[in-house]
Amino acid sequence: MRSHYCGHINESHLDEEVTLYGWNHRRRDHGGVIFVDLRDREGIVQVVFDPDTPETFSTAEKVRNEYVLKVVGRVRRRPQGTENPDMATGQVEVLGKQLEILNPSETPPFMLDIEDDEVAEEHRLRYRFLDLRRPAMFQRLKLRSEITRYMRYFLDNEGFMDIETPMLTKATPEGARDYLVPSRTHQGSFFALPQSPQLFKQLLMMSGMDRYYQIVRCFRDEDLRADRQPEFTQLDIETAFMHEEELMELIEDLIRDVFCKALEQPLPNPFPRMTYAEAVDRYGTDKPDLRNPLELIDLGDVMQDVDFKVFSGPANNPNGRVAALCLPQGGELTRKEIDEYTKFVGIYGAKGLAYIKVNDSKKGREGLQSPIIKNLHDNALSAILERTGARDGDLIFFGADKAKVVNESLGALRDKLGHDRGLTERGWKPLWVVDFPMFEWDEKENRWFSLHHPFTSPKEEHLELLESDPGKCLSRAYDLVLNGTEIGGGSQRIFRQNVQATVFRALGISDQEAQDKFGFLLNALQYGCPPHGGIAFGLDRLVMLMTGASSIREVMAFPKTQTAACLLTEAPSVVNDTQLKELGVRLRKPPGEKKD
Repeated sequence: MRSHYCGHINESHLDEEVTLYGWNHRRRDHGGVIFVDLRDREGIVQVVFDPDTPETFSTAEKVRNEYVLKVVGRVRRRPQGTENPDMATGQVEVLGKQLEILNPSETPPFMLDIEDDEVAEEHRLRYRFLDLRRPAMFQRLKLRSEITRYMRYFLDNEGFMDIETPMLTKATPEGARDYLVPSRTHQGSFFALPQSPQLFKQLLMMSGMDRYYQIVRCFRDEDLRADRQPEFTQLDIETAFMHEEELMELIEDLIRDVFCKALEQPLPNPFPRMTYAEAVDRYGTDKPDLRNPLELIDLGDVMQDVDFKVFSGPANNPNGRVAALCLPQGGELTRKEIDEYTKFVGIYGAKGLAYIKVNDSKKGREGLQSPIIKNLHDNALSAILERTGARDGDLIFFGADKAKVVNESLGALRDKLGHDRGLTERGWKPLWVVDFPMFEWDEKENRWFSLHHPFTSPKEEHLELLESDPGKCLSRAYDLVLNGTEIGGGSQRIFRQNVQATVFRALGISDQEAQDKFGFLLNALQYGCPPHGGIAFGLDRLVMLMTGASSIREVMAFPKTQTAACLLTEAPSVVNDTQLKELGVRLRKPPGEKKD
């Protein structure tokens, strides 16, 4: 039908007759000459209609926004002075000879040349089929398609096999709620949509597949935010007989290849590495943004003997922490701005945000400004200035509480200050985070939980700690962080049944419960399971970063809202009693509603 895409027309096509299809992006009547900006997925080209072809000109007068058009015309150079250097087709135009309106359109609910934030997101999602026509949305999805193509090409060349795993599977505890699907043929029983292909890809290694990958949909029924969706896509990778060092090198090559081809951006070789403990100590998080120069400074030993209980209490508590964050030239902040940052850290559980303004460091106590100075002795003040490296005009923020609260609140404040104060550099800063704890303690549940998942292998030298001291046991896990966002996480897996059983016991999972939930995996471990490991990348998160989008919803064709609803299709929706009866499902009435 078409001879060219609109966005491909250029000076090489001068004097050629072309047949174009697309939507009217904008129509302009300049007193006897009508201009139509014809748009398709590849871009926009200007089409000119003049009265020399009366029938075609008459049709052009009827064209409105988003009409679907067919145009036949001749490519010519734009008159001198009317070129548009901002358009790929800006040196040429098409003199329209034939025009056919293939389909008219109602007036769109919003213009398609808007920025993301110019129309409420809910409105854009309700009319997503129109939102996707916007060039910005198309470019994001086009880049996403290119990224997945480069990934497949790289992995295919490395001998990986693309293998599908089931979407209807068994509910297993993997950290988030499962989406459940009632079975019609086995009434009273339920399938679960997979949170990840974790167990199946391990079974594939046990089956001798050796190198597996899959670009796969996953499902988690959890609270949503900018980088979470109930259904999402990940690049899933698993290998056998490959040590984590080899796997991490291969993954680095993959990511460098994708960035080079998709963005023409080089990444460092090799990627830097940091232990989990160091990352949390210096940045308050296991996914630090290395573009930001700010770091947390530990002051626990300095604060143990001060009169200020807010500091000395956590400093003398094994589970507490006192840390500082020095903001260069932060003395410029007004009291109102400091109060806003105090409210911000409150989101993360901090009870307040103490600070010291450094007016003149040479004057010691007299050169400092803060309500807390009177509670700190001279040695403590000197140590604070020395460790933070504070200079005149700087401001020092403090966090003092349980270590988790201090890390999360100051870590978040570090990120916010970096952006607000223009300290965060541009560019790309990848980082491997390694040596994760095997377990984390849940005070409410009063038991250990897997920091990653229960199939992660402990370090060989820590095997004896599984039962004697689980809190000191480190795992063979590794996360890939990019600009403060975790884009991938993986580990070497447990491949010996006795080790898996020991881990289950450390997690408080009984032998019977393990058999009920993971029996098929435990059974497979008995039949010559090879050493294996893998990694999974959040494809949506990666594309979000690479396109500069504000959330993963902007790089997904049909996302859900933050309440896990689809405004376009109005899902989820009520089903009728006949369907429920076939499934053997009866709905419980909401509390307070009268029964029939």
